[in-house]
Amino acid sequence: MSTTRPSVRRAVRRLPLNAAAALTVVVCLFPVYWMVTTAFKPSPDIQSYDPRLLPRAWTLDHFRRAVGADGFALFWRNSILVTLSAVLLALLVALGAAYAVARMRWRGRRQFVLAVFIAQMAPWESLIIPIYIISRDTGMLDRLPTLTLIYFMITLPFTVVVLRGFIAGIPPELEEAAQVDGCTRAGAFRKVAFPLLAPGLMATSLFGFITAWNEFTYANFLIIKQQDSRTLPVWLSSFQSTFGTDWGATMAASTLFALPALVIFLALQRHVTAGLASGGVKG
Repeated sequence: MSTTRPSVRRAVRRLPLNAAAALTVVVCLFPVYWMVTTAFKPSPDIQSYDPRLLPRAWTLDHFRRAVGADGFALFWRNSILVTLSAVLLALLVALGAAYAVARMRWRGRRQFVLAVFIAQMAPWESLIIPIYIISRDTGMLDRLPTLTLIYFMITLPFTVVVLRGFIAGIPPELEEAAQVDGCTRAGAFRKVAFPLLAPGLMATSLFGFITAWNEFTYANFLIIKQQDSRTLPVWLSSFQSTFGTDWGATMAASTLFALPALVIFLALQRHVTAGLASGGVKG
């Protein structure tokens, strides 16, 4: 009895927290649930005055129209190309910067770290006008490389911060031992430290992928004339039929659009959690 009562008390005390957590999950996931179920509803049921949580009948017609719509495959390719290029470029540059900050001592190191944190906190929407003017004056409007550079710039500070903490958590003695055995500094990092960075690399890759994949403002603002250079979020915002907005096909296209990020997150969930925790508390 003495061991049972404390456990019951703890369960009662945790009940409000568990209820709040459950409510938060429901509020966050309900729009996603409604999007997915709407994608499978027949068109008459979507705008019915009697909404239902589950479709009366299931259909794949909306997915067929979304996939067969003009520009879907092209804009999907554009999004993949821009996102992967930005993520890979950010990882490459941030890995060198994070290693220099975590392992080396040089003049201006603290100021550099402070600048990275400030860049991470800055609202990127406030830079739309300067970036537009620079892109216009340099002839870089309506081009996918411009979006790639912008997404790289947005994801770079976070990538540096996380990788810095993760590299600092790896004992430097491991690399020093490899150097004693004949490895160069770069070789020791590549053979010893780099394999241990997998969780941090996955965490930052997922963040960069989701950020670039979902970004709408810059893609809509900088790609004006060349419609073929737009990304999938911009295309989704203007997805209409001859009779107005096709909500069924829009929800189907949005569901397909959300799948890559969801699949990557589920596949890398354990590594992402470890990477974020290590990068946040070490260094």
